[in-house]
Amino acid sequence: QGLKPLAPTESPAPIFGTSKPSGLPATESFLGTNKVPDLQKVFQRSDGLPVHLKRGVPDKMLYRTTMALTIGGTIYCLVALYIASQPKNK
Repeated sequence: QGLKPLAPTESPAPIFGTSKPSGLPATESFLGTNKVPDLQKVFQRSDGLPVHLKRGVPDKMLYRTTMALTIGGTIYCLVALYIASQPKNK
């Protein structure tokens, strides 16, 4: 009887073989379109806008929301620090 060996006795199949395994789906089954060339044209256009605002209104809304939350959080922290620095009256 004895113990089973920890490592398998047969050699595994090569990982980087030249043939495709039959269990994987083919790359032709991807139904989406490649958007990379179009996005490269948008982002490489020389119109003076920063990269994070090139895609229009959604980028502007996201940027302004982020800035508003950042400024609001900074003001909130400064007010909390001011309140914490005041001595308590007894």
